[in-house]
Amino acid sequence: MFEENFTAGKERVFVLNEFTRRGFLGTAAAVGGTTVVTTALGGAPAAEAAVPEAADGGACGARTSLVKVDRADRRYQDLVTRGFNGRFRGRPDVVYVVHTADQVVDAVNQAVAAGRRIAVRSGGHCFEGFVDDPAVRAVIDMSQMRQVFYDSGKRAFAVEPGATLGETYRALYLDWGVTIPAGVCPQVGVGGHVLGGGYGPLSRRDGVVADHLYAVEVVVVDASGQARKVVATSAADDPNRELWWAHTGGGGGNFGIVTRYWFRTPGATGTDPSALLPKAPTSTLRHIVTWDWSALTEEAFTRIIDNHGAWHQRNSAAGTPYASMHSVFYLNSRAAGQILLDIQTDGGLDGAETLLNDFVAAVNEGTGVAPAVQRTTEPWLRATLANKFDTGGFDRTKSKGAYLRKPWTAAQAATLYRHLSADSQVWGEVSLYSYGGKVNSVPETATATAQRDSIIKVWMSATWMDPAHDEANLAWIREIYREIFATTGGVPVPDDRTEGTFINYPDVDLTDPRWNTSGVPWYTLYYKGNYPRLQRVKARWDPRDVFRHALSVRPPG
Repeated sequence: MFEENFTAGKERVFVLNEFTRRGFLGTAAAVGGTTVVTTALGGAPAAEAAVPEAADGGACGARTSLVKVDRADRRYQDLVTRGFNGRFRGRPDVVYVVHTADQVVDAVNQAVAAGRRIAVRSGGHCFEGFVDDPAVRAVIDMSQMRQVFYDSGKRAFAVEPGATLGETYRALYLDWGVTIPAGVCPQVGVGGHVLGGGYGPLSRRDGVVADHLYAVEVVVVDASGQARKVVATSAADDPNRELWWAHTGGGGGNFGIVTRYWFRTPGATGTDPSALLPKAPTSTLRHIVTWDWSALTEEAFTRIIDNHGAWHQRNSAAGTPYASMHSVFYLNSRAAGQILLDIQTDGGLDGAETLLNDFVAAVNEGTGVAPAVQRTTEPWLRATLANKFDTGGFDRTKSKGAYLRKPWTAAQAATLYRHLSADSQVWGEVSLYSYGGKVNSVPETATATAQRDSIIKVWMSATWMDPAHDEANLAWIREIYREIFATTGGVPVPDDRTEGTFINYPDVDLTDPRWNTSGVPWYTLYYKGNYPRLQRVKARWDPRDVFRHALSVRPPG
């Protein structure tokens, strides 16, 4: 995510290398065969065990017992207001703060025995109200489970779900020089990010983060209502392999509670940790390109959109010379003042500057408008951790997504211009993320992440502060989305042009026939043909449907 700075009067000030994904809405993720090296964020190395357990009990140091917070506890408000979207505020009976997998088992058993609906929170960045649903009576807060370490027994890097992407990047890079191709916002929790498939600036080079997921430890509930821990790996002979597969893009809150992830790149051999995940870039070379709305005619805007789409159609195959290049095109509404193209690549590559310059020239060709360009080069980790996430108080939001297999049509570009250029106080955004490359080299059934033939990922949002503006903002984003995909029932139906949408951009409107008139069910938009397989995993591992929400995988039948 990228950060913007907000000042009084809704004036927005662009600060280079301090963006949020919402952010530039304005002007502007061996001992005894267990662990060899441990980066325990705030604690000692993990104990020796078949599944290494956190000896320190979490991020606070000394072993901490299961913490149970009710409404009378002074900590309650801090825990129930950690959610990203201010439109939703839950009021559960209890919040369990957990530090080990065994404590998660205990908390789940308590909640199930009491008949309390369960939700799980790690980083707290869900766009919808799945955790803050009024029906949820028990929240299991994973934020204190934050260890990152190398597990020699599995030849893989173990990451607990409460670790943020920033903490994970720092540990993997400083200790071993490696990374995972996860999201751009350091504050996002690993927990939910990985489960949805997870992508980021290195995905065109290395695939989605779930492509590097080797194993998961999951707390599941059996038909008798008893919770237990299960480890599932990608090994072909693992009897629990389908449970691993479901966690490679099947979304959060579906099958159980992940208490540990292990990452290793498929095909990686040997015991040298530094050879088991992708190497981080040498540095980050970045270009920030802006066009003022005051200079953008419909013709110029449409030409930019056409050029951008055509470039991605030419340069999104696996092995492209542009595989290390990532861009986000923030098509902000006129109220923001500008649209912005944020491009980055590995500054250590030969010809990196030329690649970025050529991309900018290709996008701007024939527009007659001269954009402003700012160039920076920074060490990779510094640049990655600088992408701070701060909504500046704009905490009410609605999001929608899509995958594009082909560029926008002329009619779609015209729709974008009409809605974004309108003289409106809605702070809306349509963001276009470079996609494809290595992502598209993986068969769509190899993981639960089914979208493997797209060139651009789309994220749309409206963001505001005042509840009185809910109706106007919701209307804006619903209408632009419906009109853009008007020929397919108001949603991005998987076909020759679009490939559905991203479960980590959850949108309950897709279940509503007022907004989805396509006749294609919401689960096909998210999972394509993988949904029946996910349902079979659900039936085996969550037979009581303990883990559920508005867009959860439904039991079969």
